[in-house]
Amino acid sequence: MGNTSNARTYKLGDKTVARIGYGAMQLAGPGVFGAPKDPDAALAVLRGAIAAGVNHIDTADFYGPHITNQLIREALYPYPDDLVIVTKVGASRGEDGSWVPAQAPADLIRGVHDNLRSLQLDVLEVVNLRVIEGTGRTPAEGSIEERFTTLAELQRQGLIRHLGLSNATASQVKEAQSIAPIVCVQNHYNLVHRADDPLVDTLAEQEIAYVPFFPLGGFSRLQSEVLDAEAHQHGLSPMQLALAWLLARSSNILLIPGTSRIEHLNENLAAAEINLATSMLSRIGQTVQKEAR
Repeated sequence: MGNTSNARTYKLGDKTVARIGYGAMQLAGPGVFGAPKDPDAALAVLRGAIAAGVNHIDTADFYGPHITNQLIREALYPYPDDLVIVTKVGASRGEDGSWVPAQAPADLIRGVHDNLRSLQLDVLEVVNLRVIEGTGRTPAEGSIEERFTTLAELQRQGLIRHLGLSNATASQVKEAQSIAPIVCVQNHYNLVHRADDPLVDTLAEQEIAYVPFFPLGGFSRLQSEVLDAEAHQHGLSPMQLALAWLLARSSNILLIPGTSRIEHLNENLAAAEINLATSMLSRIGQTVQKEAR
């Protein structure tokens, strides 16, 4: 599988984090828009994650908008010293809940200040540039020099500690690195969606974190008879096995599965304890990918 490891932690910027973190996107309302139906449950999930040892939370001020950051602040402020909150800029929301690109320098500057305000921070630990090219749904080529330079300037001003990219191509990663160091790349990747295999390995060689979004398939969960059967055989849920595969895939992979329910949070975190033979996980990965074609 390449660069495999049973390590429980990896570096993110200048901190060490547990390899299973928490993605806050699902804490907002339907379509990642508006407030959750049960704000108390959302706060309980965040507090439960920290109590269980999570020290890496992924968010964005355009989730809601503002909702997930406000919930994080209400649940966790003042933040634990070891907590790494990673946010992203590059999008906004229309009044109808639509996703609107916000890629101009002024938009990115505004986005950073929005995150600082909503999270009640003086400096953001990690900010990812969400790259939007073409349809914006998948990585597409296009220069990001102006956009990333804008964030690098905010970093020099002391508003951001570390920079990363989201929805980026390998060439955009190289372009960004010519401007300022990056500490993570956050792209769509899971057992079925494997286009980034070469990028995962390249980043591992550079000791840069790779953070899959939609690690369990996205808004429609991974569907696989092979995965279901293998999980049942080992007394696991299919989603636990999918997460275990990602952890075994490469030592630089950090996971941010999201959920609005404590029981799902605990199920996801338990994947870190799964210790299956690398050869078996590799076979599952190959079989599930063939099944999906």
